[in-house]
Amino acid sequence: MTPDAGTYDLEDLRERVMQENGGSVDDSIPELAAADADQCALALALPDGTVRGTTQAESLFSVQSAVKPFLFALALLDTDGDALDLIGIEPTGEAFDAIKLESGSGRPPNPMVNAGALLTASLVDGSDVDERNERILRGLSAFAGRRLEVDEGVAHNEHLLGDRNHALAHLMRAEGTLHVGADDAVAVYARACAVLVDVKALAVMGATLACGGVNPVTEERVVPPAVARDVVSVMATCGVYDGSGRWMRGIGIPAKSSVSGAIVLSAPGRLGAAVMSPPLDEQGTSVRGRVASDLLSVELDLHAFGSATGGDRG
Repeated sequence: MTPDAGTYDLEDLRERVMQENGGSVDDSIPELAAADADQCALALALPDGTVRGTTQAESLFSVQSAVKPFLFALALLDTDGDALDLIGIEPTGEAFDAIKLESGSGRPPNPMVNAGALLTASLVDGSDVDERNERILRGLSAFAGRRLEVDEGVAHNEHLLGDRNHALAHLMRAEGTLHVGADDAVAVYARACAVLVDVKALAVMGATLACGGVNPVTEERVVPPAVARDVVSVMATCGVYDGSGRWMRGIGIPAKSSVSGAIVLSAPGRLGAAVMSPPLDEQGTSVRGRVASDLLSVELDLHAFGSATGGDRG
């Protein structure tokens, strides 16, 4: 019999996941390099508004690439869906920061890689950097059900040290895809990555997508059902970069990974979940987060295409 998500023993899951000691902490900026490799937290957010977390569930971290689905959602909302004409939705088989655009169109391949996120962040409402920053923070806060803040040190270093993001922005400018200044685009995206969340807030964000765009805690409609559907669909195909196919086969829950060690999951109609543990595998996905997601899929029967059997096998 499948356990009920409302009573599922998250602390026991955390204890089991903590036995995994593989991976290494990202060192692309000083704040990420300083992360505690022993940090591990999990949370679930259910359609009835219940939010449950483990030890360390209220520890803050920068959202990093887990922000990408929500930037895509805001871009779709603010452009009345026109963002779909400007950004591809196909998986790439490339690294998340690959200096590559679609051949012929000059579009980013999808919203879950850095090129796509740079563009989606530039498409939200706002006439300048400050207005787009505020729009994004307001939108992310609506997804989370509470006002979020920004780690200014992380934002500064993401902007300063993001050489590949600057290169992507200039490439898109040269292709005529990006219609704001390259530095402005990088600044807005860097600040979005520096938004602080904990696993409870991130789980609620995932649950808002899983509930068709309605935040289950505040009961506010954040995005229309069609936007939530489009975002979760692209998470399923592109959210774990070149490991997305293996992820969906083995785990079967649309998800977005992050170099901070966070993973946000959206099981449509079922729940949102989040895991945070900094050590990453070679693809930039939290090692413990992958194990936890696998166990959640099996033990709560969350695989989108039928009962999972465990093991994220290729």
